[in-house]
Amino acid sequence: MGKRTDFLYLNEQDMIKAGVLDYARCIDVEEEIFGLLSKSDYRMGGAKYNSHGIAVTFPDESDIPDMPRNAPDRRFLAMPGYLGGRFHIAGMKWYGSNITNPQIGLPRSVLMIMLNNAETGEPVALMSGNLVSSVRTGCVPGVGTRHLARKGAEVCACIGAGPVSRACFDAIRVEAKDLKEVLIYDIIEEKAWDFAKSVTEKYGLKARAASSLEDAVRPADIISVAASSVKPVNLKDEWLKAGSLLMFTGRCNVEESYYSSAKIIWDNPKMHDVYYDEHLLLPEDKRFINGIGVQIYRMVYENKLPALLDQTGLGDVILGTRPGRVSDDERILFIAGGMVIWDLGWSYEMYQNALKMGLGQSLNLWDSPYLG
Repeated sequence: MGKRTDFLYLNEQDMIKAGVLDYARCIDVEEEIFGLLSKSDYRMGGAKYNSHGIAVTFPDESDIPDMPRNAPDRRFLAMPGYLGGRFHIAGMKWYGSNITNPQIGLPRSVLMIMLNNAETGEPVALMSGNLVSSVRTGCVPGVGTRHLARKGAEVCACIGAGPVSRACFDAIRVEAKDLKEVLIYDIIEEKAWDFAKSVTEKYGLKARAASSLEDAVRPADIISVAASSVKPVNLKDEWLKAGSLLMFTGRCNVEESYYSSAKIIWDNPKMHDVYYDEHLLLPEDKRFINGIGVQIYRMVYENKLPALLDQTGLGDVILGTRPGRVSDDERILFIAGGMVIWDLGWSYEMYQNALKMGLGQSLNLWDSPYLG
């Protein structure tokens, strides 16, 4: 007689009841995961165990009638991983993305997360992943704010006014308790004003749409860049004041002179080293074009900065093996590229909460496997 296998299904409402929108708790969980990163107690895909994932993309043109066509962010992406420590869970985030989805009432990306027993491979839980991904994306810069921002930071600039930028600010606000003003820049000014209005209503903070990138960045103690790649975000060194924390959750370029005085902290240098290797496989005119850290990859390639594996991860700062902020005047850049282990950790937390609260629906894979 084989082993019965059941797993838990959690829809979006189940996830909300389980606490998926609890930014303060998520920041604590993601901080814990940063420590596991620095101890190498995790795995992702690829030969170096640090690949972001594998994407199915589509051709610009095709003779096959039903073949999907290429469009901005049109893809399917599988992100497998394993997270150790108390989590000891394997799993995958899987999503399809189509920029036209909002026109039919859907989010741009539709995500699901599967958790698996790390020993047997059995499914443990299948759950809605959109809110997991959104909240954990915001909470990674929340951890960055906790460890890297100057104490007493009063002004935050948000570059981009979409859902990711809003999630980042919600997490930053948890940690930057002395904030007084929020400046928002977006190429669509109406979206920036809408974001500003929501900040004032939710937190009682002074907030406005900035007239330009410079207007947003110059006074800011914390700058969160989470804009789409429709128009490049290019910042000047002189705009970034002493003591500022600049955080990339989206692609951004800064004048190269900035790097001669700023400290770079990565979410995971090993993953970015894999990205760097992948760029080197491209024709020279195609390298270092797309991606959050590509400007720095190019500077490493040109020997203007140390190799990526020699640079500092936030987990190193959290564990105390490398320095983070050492003075109120220091300028710091934190770069977060996104990893499935963030999703696995927060999803596992939701799974545990759901079990305690009796949420979700138990589904049966088999009473006894036919091929057992």
